[in-house]
Amino acid sequence: MGITLDGFTTRRIGVCDGIELTAAVGGEGPAIVLLHGFPQTHLMWRHVAPVLAENHTVVCPDLRGYGASSKPDAVTEDTYSKRVMAADVVGLADALGLDRFALVGHDRGAHVAFRAGLDHPHRISHLGILDILPTLDMWNVLHGVGAAVGFHLYLMAQPPGLPERMIAAGADTFFGHFLDVWSAGSDAVPADVRAEYLRACAAAVPSIVADYRATATIDIEHDRADLDAGHRLTMPVTVVQQDWGAQLGFDAAATWRPWATDLRHVTTRAGHFMAEERPEDIAALILELVKR
Repeated sequence: MGITLDGFTTRRIGVCDGIELTAAVGGEGPAIVLLHGFPQTHLMWRHVAPVLAENHTVVCPDLRGYGASSKPDAVTEDTYSKRVMAADVVGLADALGLDRFALVGHDRGAHVAFRAGLDHPHRISHLGILDILPTLDMWNVLHGVGAAVGFHLYLMAQPPGLPERMIAAGADTFFGHFLDVWSAGSDAVPADVRAEYLRACAAAVPSIVADYRATATIDIEHDRADLDAGHRLTMPVTVVQQDWGAQLGFDAAATWRPWATDLRHVTTRAGHFMAEERPEDIAALILELVKR
């Protein structure tokens, strides 16, 4: 069975059009859905989820294309658009009988959560975003040598074929690079969890690349259309980031303000894998968010 979340039941749940998400479900009370990042699975919430589950129903799925969830072929650029992946999350909530829920995402999951907040505001009561910028702003701030930190974004934005073959040829080295560089020298990802992340990613190279490719194509179109139409995140929003503004020379909080009407922006000294490095802090911030 592998590693599981203590006190949680792992279920495989149909969400739409033959897509099934594998999710860990536990606790009782107002619902919180937690979406993982790259190069991870729902196991990244293993320390945070049990704390939240003391007073909440907590759902931790593997995203479409990741972990043990369905990995459909990317027959169109929309297959892994954040709009479609957000619809998966709403379908999961429907299947579990959750009308409204708080949604918290990290990294790739944060992009999905962002889109869910724009597309399904009547379903999302609170929104937590861990360590991303909105897609449009992300591409705008990456320039010059500072963009080297996001080399993988440019690699996986290339047309189908080359990035998939390059990454598959050295999957453990590629995905392990990010686990090493983004962990801020901590031991937040122990050997057994690291091995599970690498195993899951190696089995999902085409779908992971398709997810990233969508962020350089159709996701931009969707976000620009919302921005031009004046659509905003209307629920309480908490953004937790490393101090990207200081690193890349821009005001990250100001970048987020045009997108959210009720924004709390917090910086952290933790590395990118903050939910694993400082789970107590992240759990506390989520609990503060859902009380707003």
